[in-house]
Amino acid sequence: MTSADDLIQLVRHYNPKTNEDRLREAYAFGEAMHDGQFRHSGEPYFTHPVAVAAILTEQRLDDATIITALLHDTIEDTKASYEEVARRFGDEVAMLVDGVTKLTNLQLSSRETKQAENFRKLFMAMSKDLRVILVKLADRLHNMRTIRAMRPEKQAIKARETMDIYAPLAGRMGMQWMREELEDLAFKVLNPEGRQSIIRRFVTLQRETGDVIHRITGDMRFELEKAGIDAEVFGRAKKPYSIWRKMQEKDQGFSRLSDIYGFRVITQTEADCYATLGVIHQRWRAVPTRFKDYISQPKSNGYRSIHTTVSGRDGKRVEVQIRTRQMHDVAEAGVAAHWSYRDGVRTENPFAVDPAKWIAGLTEQFDAEEDHDEFLEAVKLEMYSDQVFCFTPKGDVTKLPKGATPIDFAYAIHTRIGHACVGAKVDGIRVPLWTRLRNGQSVEVITAEGQTPQVSWLEIATTGKARTAIRRALREADRERFVRLGQELARSAFEHVNKKATDKALETAARALRVGDVTELLARLGAAVITAHDVVQAVYPELTDAEGDEISPRRAVIGLQPGQNFKRAKCCEPLPGERIIGIATRGEGVEIHAADCARLVEFEEQPERWMDVNWHSGTHPAVYSTTLELTIGNDAGVLGRICTLIGEKKANISNLEFVDRKPDFYRLMVNVELRDVEQLHSLILTLEAESDVAAVARFRE
Repeated sequence: MTSADDLIQLVRHYNPKTNEDRLREAYAFGEAMHDGQFRHSGEPYFTHPVAVAAILTEQRLDDATIITALLHDTIEDTKASYEEVARRFGDEVAMLVDGVTKLTNLQLSSRETKQAENFRKLFMAMSKDLRVILVKLADRLHNMRTIRAMRPEKQAIKARETMDIYAPLAGRMGMQWMREELEDLAFKVLNPEGRQSIIRRFVTLQRETGDVIHRITGDMRFELEKAGIDAEVFGRAKKPYSIWRKMQEKDQGFSRLSDIYGFRVITQTEADCYATLGVIHQRWRAVPTRFKDYISQPKSNGYRSIHTTVSGRDGKRVEVQIRTRQMHDVAEAGVAAHWSYRDGVRTENPFAVDPAKWIAGLTEQFDAEEDHDEFLEAVKLEMYSDQVFCFTPKGDVTKLPKGATPIDFAYAIHTRIGHACVGAKVDGIRVPLWTRLRNGQSVEVITAEGQTPQVSWLEIATTGKARTAIRRALREADRERFVRLGQELARSAFEHVNKKATDKALETAARALRVGDVTELLARLGAAVITAHDVVQAVYPELTDAEGDEISPRRAVIGLQPGQNFKRAKCCEPLPGERIIGIATRGEGVEIHAADCARLVEFEEQPERWMDVNWHSGTHPAVYSTTLELTIGNDAGVLGRICTLIGEKKANISNLEFVDRKPDFYRLMVNVELRDVEQLHSLILTLEAESDVAAVARFRE
């Protein structure tokens, strides 16, 4: 355990004027209060507050925050009171300790509606003093570093909570290093096999290519010295979870993933940043569409840097970040840079943002949101987002999250513009509304009088503001339709457990779900805001808990009209768990497409055929055919092992066809029958980890 003298030395390193007596007194008080308490690992409990304080010294934070870290569990877990802490250490520290205690008591792992309420409380606590959440983040980081001492089921709960809430919150605050470590620690708990697979592949790559980082940093230093630019160059491999996320986003195997190395150039001046960019682009080939200038267009948390991706040695892509030392300090500390000390005084960093303004900007758009679930969704969307910058025809800049579409752009300008949107032009060319916008593009929204939001827009929009506005408009315009659909869904769900959806039963469900009245309950059910399973469970929990029947393929899709049949589109073969769109066909049938299916563009001018449908929640049987394209080594027993792996993942092979035979490899198409998209991802991960599998991907026409 770090001693009081060692901790004080850590603080003195950046703040020689620290009040050593107060730090020593807080250390002694915390140690006395936690005397006799132990962690799950068997260590004295006080080792935890000390470790949290040590983490915060890395951010060069003020004495009040360090003392709060030492005392953050005293009011909750010991006989110490708020009044005693205030008397000994002042009102500021007592308020911070009390704030951390209240955050700790929020059950952020609870059901979604309650989670949304707690998220709102979390933002309220942050708005009073952001240092509260800095201590809580450090507390969570140390707990995740030592999570192996907890029971497996508790580990999973804490890891999911970390992945969903604390990691993206750290990222949104600009503390990217903490976000990456929290994500990777949670990934280690939630998917240890996937993480080990990434590490094994990475070790193999290093063995084959040697020390790429050392070679590229050496090349960069040489080029910069030749150009007379004084700069530091650092390189590193990206974290396993970061690599895993890129594999999922790009739907690529590890062998096809290129930018797994990151390099950072720290310059003396802003002018040197742009000079460095020129040197790097002259020496290496820049990758189109992979350039971002966050110096001229900084992020809301103060982050400034130039990002570019270039093709390095052997054609390998590497990402390069270029920034000054002051920009780097903000990039490391994020919003916490506001409290950073250097040489005993608060750092006057011109790039550090005012925490009060930052939190106000983050919460302002959610304050008027009445629906708790939509509030939570909007918060998570905004926290996970990266940003792109697009221009209006007049040249005004509009900030949007990465992956935003013209629909998001329209709603960012004004809700009225979004509602009336019928099309868009990007850089003067007409594009579909689901087009992903990129940095620097000029976007013109085409509107028409009488246009109203379409259900399909919910699959296209990515921002919380747009999705909230679309949902509200759809509820107002289609409330009667949603009520009728909700009645049908409720009738079907209750019949499934041999009960009737009587007025009394629905009134009971409305009270249990705190919805208001039956009409509102049915409207939300029809709009897929709540599920039929939730409604039945509210009235008959013992039946839904015990009921484990698989969902019949005939009723796997909800949102169809009575008597309508459906079939999965062969072009995209959608699986339960994926977002889907229904396209009405001739007769009474409906063809179900994945929301990202390329064929949907054929129906863009026929909006009357589009239907808002969803997969039924619950367990589906493994009857949904999906095609995998595999490239495997041509060795004895390889195909047998592949078939065995597929069988072990509870997937059935319905057909197998060789499409290419070479002396060293086979390429084949394998039709497998699966339950849902999660089983597909698990199967692909297992096959990718097999050394004789060169490539595996889902095949779509």
